[in-house]
Amino acid sequence: MISERSAFTRLFNGINLILLVAIMLLCLLPVWYTLSISLSDKAAASAGQVFLWPKGLTFGSYNKIIHDDQFFTSFFISVQRVVYGAGISFIVVLLMAYPLSKTSKEFKPRNVIMWTLVFAMLFNGGLVPWYLTMKSLGLINSIWGLVLGGGLPVFNVILVMNYFRNMPKELEESALMDGAGPWRILFSICLPLAMPVMATILVFTIVYHWNEFFQALVLMNKSEKYPLQSYIRQVAVIIDPTKMDEETVKNMSGLSNQTLNAAKIFISMLPLLIVYPFLQKYFVKGITLGSVKG
Repeated sequence: MISERSAFTRLFNGINLILLVAIMLLCLLPVWYTLSISLSDKAAASAGQVFLWPKGLTFGSYNKIIHDDQFFTSFFISVQRVVYGAGISFIVVLLMAYPLSKTSKEFKPRNVIMWTLVFAMLFNGGLVPWYLTMKSLGLINSIWGLVLGGGLPVFNVILVMNYFRNMPKELEESALMDGAGPWRILFSICLPLAMPVMATILVFTIVYHWNEFFQALVLMNKSEKYPLQSYIRQVAVIIDPTKMDEETVKNMSGLSNQTLNAAKIFISMLPLLIVYPFLQKYFVKGITLGSVKG
């Protein structure tokens, strides 16, 4: 019986291993293909001769990017957005999740605030009311429109709130007996213990702000104010010159080719590829402990 179970376990583990390797290859293949295209000769890339390895190895695309002022302008706008957006979301989520983790007896407005957050998460007003609101606040053509547009991720608030609710009550009771107030308890006791889930939502927020491109297309009237993903989308996706303004056509004329776009896309992925390995160790612990209770 034991040998049959062992054989079944080995078979199960073997199938799991094959599936995970296949999924890993499916995830890595687009990244590797993009890198190969960016390092290939333009003629080979245009002829579709590149698959796994670069043909006619050249760094010309990366050399051209170095001289592309708009690319670096958009890159630093994206960095600004990530820094401001991640910092604000981190503080807002922390300050909302901690009081909401208390019972309605300890924090009376808790139920009203929670229902408001859940309602706003499930039923948003739509694109036009959102745009009119941002316009009335003077956030058109402003980096703060991109930052504050996603400043309160409700899902992250619920995740962190559940994490706080799983902490032993004795910790806060001991701190209260020693004379600590709510702010001291939050920043000196709860926050250090919540670093796994806070690191997790920090990664979520960084990835969101780095990859999000649609808000800039709505809020920014000038292409030079686009963050990197919106700029790459403009260069790599829009191929119909009749849909471009004169300035865009002028910029595209010297930049648009397959290898150059691949190089830009690969460079745009690099920051997340560098940051993620340092924070991914918190993912499993942060998500599982934060999602136990509703």
